[in-house]
Amino acid sequence: MMSTTDFTNDKDFSNLRVDLHSHTNCSDGALTPKELIERAVNFQIDVLAITDHDSVKGLDSAKQTILDQNIPLTLIDGIEISTQWQGFEIHIVGLNIQPEHPELQSLISAQQQRREDRALSMGDKLEKCGFNDVYSQAKEMAGEGSITRAHFAKVLLHRGIVSKMQAAFDKYIGKGKRAYVNPNWCSIEEAIATIHAAGGVAVMAHPIRYDLTAKWLRRLIVHFKSAQGDGLEVVLPQMNNEQRKIMLSYCSEYDLHASMGSDFHQPSRWSDLGRNLVMPEQAKPIWQLWQTKVIS
Repeated sequence: MMSTTDFTNDKDFSNLRVDLHSHTNCSDGALTPKELIERAVNFQIDVLAITDHDSVKGLDSAKQTILDQNIPLTLIDGIEISTQWQGFEIHIVGLNIQPEHPELQSLISAQQQRREDRALSMGDKLEKCGFNDVYSQAKEMAGEGSITRAHFAKVLLHRGIVSKMQAAFDKYIGKGKRAYVNPNWCSIEEAIATIHAAGGVAVMAHPIRYDLTAKWLRRLIVHFKSAQGDGLEVVLPQMNNEQRKIMLSYCSEYDLHASMGSDFHQPSRWSDLGRNLVMPEQAKPIWQLWQTKVIS
């Protein structure tokens, strides 16, 4: 198995199937790291980044699967860090990181405590809505992984309180709803600085999905760039040509590199590993940054 430093200077990803954003059950994904790797093989993915929320727990298991089965897959060590900006939750993906770097591990510990505190408060609010023991079930569902709002949504879905996952957010745990709890995440600056300290590159995840006007999205990108951010996710499975053009124009205007990923959480007819992921010819691929970087 190649480590994340074996290919930095001699492998071109341009003609490969690349997916730089995916999740396992070490955060809010449905598949184990082993199952995710095997699915990537079935979908003929050549390069995969595992980017669990505020966690790197799934990486060792994924690497062991690749080694045990002699799978011809390049695994990119990654993470998706939750941050807070102007009242919005913004996700920063770290790619080609050193998972055991002490600064990264310190931030992960702090983020996990913030997750736990938020989950407890959310459980209390759901109790007041008449739903008992949702926290304990969500915690059990999360297991060793990061507890997220998705776990709460799954509990409400399994109990028949809502008819679909999104309804849990729309009715109870989404922003402004009865059981919503404001997060206390780190800043964008801290996330980016920590990713850089760990030898990685920092990418703003799915900019088109934030509930921001064009004016506020530009402000966010300017802030991200001023904090030394490296790139934007400009290609997602559910994205129209106009959205892609806008994201590419921001990359050009602010001298940012382009990344792409499915943000895979579970098998779905709407999105899956590698679906509709093609790097535009005019973009500067994010992997160009780490292909010239020497990690000590």
